[in-house]
Amino acid sequence: MVHEKALVRSWKTPIILGVFALVALLMAFVFPNSGETTFTLSTTVDAIQLAPLVVPTQITVIVVAVLLVLAALGAVAFVRFGPGRAPLWISVVFAVLFLFAFLTWVAADKNIPVPGMLVGTLALSVPLIFGALGGVISERGGVVNIAIEGQLLFGAFSAAIIGSITGQPVIALIAAMVGAMLVSFVLAAFSIKYLVDQVIVGVVLNVLVVGLTSFFYSKVLTSDPSLNSPVKFPIWPIPGLSEIPILGPVLFRQTVIVYIMYIAVFLVWFGLFKTRWGLRLRAVGEHPQAADTVGINVNRTRFWNVALAGAVVGIGGAYYTLDVVGQFGKEMTNGAGFIALAAVIFGRWDPIRATLAGLLFGFATNLQSVLGIIGSPVPSDFMLMLPYVVTIFAVAGLVGVSRAPAADGTPYIKS
Repeated sequence: MVHEKALVRSWKTPIILGVFALVALLMAFVFPNSGETTFTLSTTVDAIQLAPLVVPTQITVIVVAVLLVLAALGAVAFVRFGPGRAPLWISVVFAVLFLFAFLTWVAADKNIPVPGMLVGTLALSVPLIFGALGGVISERGGVVNIAIEGQLLFGAFSAAIIGSITGQPVIALIAAMVGAMLVSFVLAAFSIKYLVDQVIVGVVLNVLVVGLTSFFYSKVLTSDPSLNSPVKFPIWPIPGLSEIPILGPVLFRQTVIVYIMYIAVFLVWFGLFKTRWGLRLRAVGEHPQAADTVGINVNRTRFWNVALAGAVVGIGGAYYTLDVVGQFGKEMTNGAGFIALAAVIFGRWDPIRATLAGLLFGFATNLQSVLGIIGSPVPSDFMLMLPYVVTIFAVAGLVGVSRAPAADGTPYIKS
């Protein structure tokens, strides 16, 4: 007798899309904005100058709102009559259309510089991506890395001090990696060797690093500004590629840390899924007993990969002091480590997906600045909440069924 497998229908995506389609209808018919919205597509140094995109605000929002309703109905059809789950491409297309409608509505009779908005998005995403990559490495090996915030902050602090003393940004970058690794060593020692709860250790480390860096900032750096004046990395535009409209300024008119990020994303993905190192790391995170039986030293593998994760996160910390700000500030990471941890979960412990999640959260953070600059009708209090609302919504509403590595957070005791 053949038993058919029960079809599990997930209505989460259609419900979410329906809510946002309703928001689009409200923008179109209840709170309409008249006039025209302009999207600037080129900068003055682009080799090819693209004409600004000018669209009628009200008509555009109405048309896109109707398309969003159709997309939501399509998701309902997939769940009701199809495989039981709406495909990912519907959510992606829906998100792009909704964003276009929202920007068109909120910037009526105003101008949105698209290249500048994307450059700001990438700038805010870099620390999140490095933090997420470190989180993926650590948690794939079975150690929950709540201490990403502390690693980012101590990396930024170390880069500021050493960069100011040496005047060499490369040495400062190495110092940031070492500083973050020190935080990782403490996390690894207590959670792996002494079997302390990994979440508790991570939280304590975050508080400890905030306290230490704030103390030295107040007592040392403010009294001697020469110790908080690191040399920043210069912008290195890639000839030819940096002049491409839209993508050129965003991707190829950056500093060395951003270019390192491109390489790091590929290396972590390749190493995790295509090399013996990645196989061993995933083995100790999924089934440490089985890994032990084939000769892998589980705790040593976990220890050194937690340290490696800290070094990766440290580069993200250096980005604050050697690229964006140019000096260390008290609690300057401002919760980026926790958003990076959310990107790890949203990305389902995959480096590519975690990178995309970091870009999403970076865009949400930058959007509040863009809306504030153009003088949008959206309340300022909501704009301040926007990145955190998007983070909570993405993790709770869009991540779906997500399974962490089986032994993530579980200490291994050799029998």
